[in-house]
Order: sequence, then C-alpha cells, then structure tokens
Amino acid sequence: MSAREEVLGRIRAANAAAGHPAPPTVPRDYHREGTHPAGAPELLDLFRDRLVDYKATVLDAPADGVAEAVRTALADATGNVVVPPGLPDGWWPDGLAASRLTDDRLSPAELDTAAAVLTGCASACATTGTIALDGSPDQGRRAITLVPDVHVCVVRAEQVVQTVPEMLAALEPTRPITFVSGPSATSDIELERVEGVHGPRTLIVVLVA
Repeated sequence: MSAREEVLGRIRAANAAAGHPAPPTVPRDYHREGTHPAGAPELLDLFRDRLVDYKATVLDAPADGVAEAVRTALADATGNVVVPPGLPDGWWPDGLAASRLTDDRLSPAELDTAAAVLTGCASACATTGTIALDGSPDQGRRAITLVPDVHVCVVRAEQVVQTVPEMLAALEPTRPITFVSGPSATSDIELERVEGVHGPRTLIVVLVA
C-alpha cells in the first residue's frame, strides 16, 4: 500500500465512522468522443485555427520533412537547443547553426541559457488547441519545456483528437502530464492578457500529416 492509499483509506474510514454518507456517483453521460476520427482533415484544420488564435505558429510538414520544418522553426535560434534523450531519428536538421544539447539533468541555470527546446508530444485536442506532454522519451522532463524561451513541438496528425475526453484517454494518468495551449500567457481579473509569464513565450508547432 502506498502512502497515498493509506491516507485516503484513513479518511474514508473516519468519514464512515462519523456517519457521513458515501459521495454520490458522478454522472459521466457527457460526450466521450467526437464525430471525427483522430487525424481527420477537419480536426487538423480546427487544431491549426485554435493554435493560431492562441498566437502560436504552425508549420505543416510531411512525414519525411520534419527536419526541414524544424530548421525553419529554429532559423533564428542562436546557441543551444535542448532536446530530450529520446528525440526520434530524423528530426534534427543537419548543419543547423544552433547546437544540439541533449538533456542529462541539466540545471535550471543551464536551461535558462538555451535558445529553444525541441520535443514531441503525447496527444493533442483540436477543440481546445491543447497539446499534452507526458515525459515520454521524445518529450523529456517537464523542466525542459518550461524554461527555454522557444518551444518547438512536433505533433503527428494521428495524435490529434477532437475532444478533451479522447485526449485524456490517450494519456497515462500516473505520468507527469503538462498541458500546453499556446505560448505562455495569463490574464488578471479584468482579463488583461500578459504573455511570457511562466513558460516559453514562443510556441512553434510542426504538424506532421
């Protein structure tokens, strides 16, 4: 038994002893899937629209053109570009001016000197324009996607689903999940948008279809 299970077990036992009723069953009659299969052209169009609305940049690429799209995305990058340990073969463009720096528990200070980060993703939702990262080898630690100022993320068409439930179903809940909806931004109570607060100020999505 884990510490979490033990704590929750004690809470349940205490509530039962105090005569508290069991929590009601949560209704789950909401839509669990969309009307289009993953990677459908309609979803890719919607996904692009949402990303652009969030002020992200979208670069379309064929399966064999990822490296060239990455080259375009990193054309202005000078210095190091952080990549996860499991970056797929063929994604890094030969002769790129920026230097490839594979993450090996880089310190926050080292990450702060990087010009950009290049990763894959775990899943994406077209309706919300959200990209999900789960720390898989092609994505790496959460820190590497939060500190550098530019995030280049490769999203394959088949990873794009229509609804949030479909995106969540594609994720392993015990992994460290990060949701990205456009470049870093926040709003105050008066809806004044402030960008570049808690993550990359530039998000470039390479959409592979």
